[in-house]
Amino acid sequence: MSVAYVDAIREAQDHLLREDPRVFLYGQDISHFGGAFKATKGLAEAYPGRVLDSPISEDSMIGMAVGAALEGMRPIVEMQFADFSSIAFNQIVNQAGTHFYRTGVPVPLTVRLPSGGTPGSGPFHSQSMEAIYSHYPGLVVVTPATVADAYHMLIQAVSVDDPVIYCEHKFLYRWLKSSGIEGDGLPLGAARITRPGKHATIVTYSAMVHEAVRAADRMQEEGGWEIEVVDLRTVKPLDMDTVLASVARTGRLLALGEAFPWGGVTAEVVSRVSSEGFHLLDAPPKRFNSRDTPVPYHPKLWAAHRPTPETICLAMRELLSY
Repeated sequence: MSVAYVDAIREAQDHLLREDPRVFLYGQDISHFGGAFKATKGLAEAYPGRVLDSPISEDSMIGMAVGAALEGMRPIVEMQFADFSSIAFNQIVNQAGTHFYRTGVPVPLTVRLPSGGTPGSGPFHSQSMEAIYSHYPGLVVVTPATVADAYHMLIQAVSVDDPVIYCEHKFLYRWLKSSGIEGDGLPLGAARITRPGKHATIVTYSAMVHEAVRAADRMQEEGGWEIEVVDLRTVKPLDMDTVLASVARTGRLLALGEAFPWGGVTAEVVSRVSSEGFHLLDAPPKRFNSRDTPVPYHPKLWAAHRPTPETICLAMRELLSY
């Protein structure tokens, strides 16, 4: 029996509620309704009083959860969409993110952000917020791209004493399935070589890992190019050792992301490879993101807005031809 990405998230929360009495879930319509994406379906019935509906106020949701974390609880807050977390920005970055630095008291809070675009979701329900939260000290930001990581990284996130921003990709919820949730034991902060190669490196994360693998498969079929794909898994902190080791093998770098192009994770990867591994490069590093416009509603426009295997291949051919 296959396990979908969203099912792995629900199973991880089930495990956490069962094993740790300090854990509780908080969010809009997550109790008997099961959440907008059914990531908490059935958990309110299984754990009475520990799966709690919140008001439609992201600011107060995180404020309450910060207080609970300070009192020894391990709250998991579900935002309906990552985009709405901007309303809780002050609580996340100014309260949760700085509290340990200011007082020595940790804030073990996990915030689940349904991230990224799907056809027809439009500009208010499709954003990728990982770079915004990575900018601020005190926060850990994770971006699971596999069913196993969706399960294990959520469990690991709740064990961390720092606030963790857990960016789960909506497009993967039911599209991505696996025969199980067995993991490879990688800790938070460690990247993974998803596809080995020797001619160029794609560094990416979240749903773009799968687009990168498709593009790499095409490049191999078309021209025998062997493209290595690195899944960052955690974007704050960055596993630069794995990234630099890959670039040392291939000599070429394409940093790929679904988020907007200005700044962001891809810019950070290119900057750090350029400063720490310039001697490893045989070509200028490139980055490739979605277009610098709000995310469009129409499915065809959405497909043209974000990187696809076809456009990733175009970028890779430019990189390889240098």
